[in-house]
Amino acid sequence: MAHQQHGSHLLIVVDMQNDFITGALGTPEARAVLPHVIQRVQDFKGPVLFTRDSHGADYPATQEGRLLPVTHCQEGTEGWQIQEDLEALRRLPALDKPAFGSLELAERVRAMHEETPLASITLIGLCTDICVISNALILKAALPEVKVVVDAACCAGVTPQSHKTALAAMKACQVFIENEA
Repeated sequence: MAHQQHGSHLLIVVDMQNDFITGALGTPEARAVLPHVIQRVQDFKGPVLFTRDSHGADYPATQEGRLLPVTHCQEGTEGWQIQEDLEALRRLPALDKPAFGSLELAERVRAMHEETPLASITLIGLCTDICVISNALILKAALPEVKVVVDAACCAGVTPQSHKTALAAMKACQVFIENEA
């Protein structure tokens, strides 16, 4: 690396919840990346934020619910909980988000950056092609001079192909992709 960036580093764990791993919308790929995600969180030196997809009983009446008619991540349910090994590692309050992308997450990260400048923000989690890409692009827009990174080995998409497509789209938007297979 020719230019070493100074500042702190932030890790964001996106929606590593039971419903996306073993529950209603679970996939073999999500289960396969779980050990990598746990290791990445354990090894990370710096703050780690967790997001949690959060829906209420009105989910079927929302636009997302009409377009994705699978009840998932209802607040307070087992499926809504962050996977237990990761939950045990969580130190900061989780950010509950009612939509794919979170403006609240961007505001929280911008406040962290104003307090202690960030050299990089790394995103890992689920699903690459929905919530990871949404939040990566929101963060890139909110903090255009901060390096935004996605660790592909710690992400899974709805399908392997949509995972690859999302990685390519993020690359085109100057999000750095690490550990791409």
